[in-house]
Amino acid sequence: MELILVRHGLPLRREVVDGPADPELSPEGLEQASRLANYLASEKIAAIYSSPMKRAVQTAEPLAVTTGLPISIVDDVAEYDRLSNEYIPIEELRAANDEKWQKLLAGEWQSDSDTLESFRHRVISSLEQLISQHASQRIVVSCHGGVINQYLAHILGISTERGFFYPQYTSIHRVVASQNGLRSIGSLNEIAHLRS
Repeated sequence: MELILVRHGLPLRREVVDGPADPELSPEGLEQASRLANYLASEKIAAIYSSPMKRAVQTAEPLAVTTGLPISIVDDVAEYDRLSNEYIPIEELRAANDEKWQKLLAGEWQSDSDTLESFRHRVISSLEQLISQHASQRIVVSCHGGVINQYLAHILGISTERGFFYPQYTSIHRVVASQNGLRSIGSLNEIAHLRS
């Protein structure tokens, strides 16, 4: 089977006093999601799954319209900072050399809801469960950069204290999963759909 992991489109910056920030997609992010749907339209997709976070659901919506498939929500592919009261796009943190950016570079784990180990476990377990439900099929999971990093690092057998690469917004990452447990990475950071 083929597991297609998609990072959500570019979200709005959001900082709130109470509760999780959980921002929607920006106008650019909505355009990215539309391009993603057009790009994947010719592929035979059996199911669409999404993190419950707004930016992931909105990224999956155009593909759901294009394919006529419903979006099934999977709580365990939510990002590690799902309870944070702020969301600042990583590009803004990097451009400002923000303290949070420095901590990410140093591999210093910060989450209001998960330890690194619990996050890794829920991501791997949930994606493996989806794989087991879709033998010989292709599915799409709209999720987050941290989720993608954890699962692909698991496949590669490398450390995950810090992300090992940067998934672009609405980038596609393909995993070929056999019934005997073998997992192979078919592609990383496909972004042809984002070119003008």
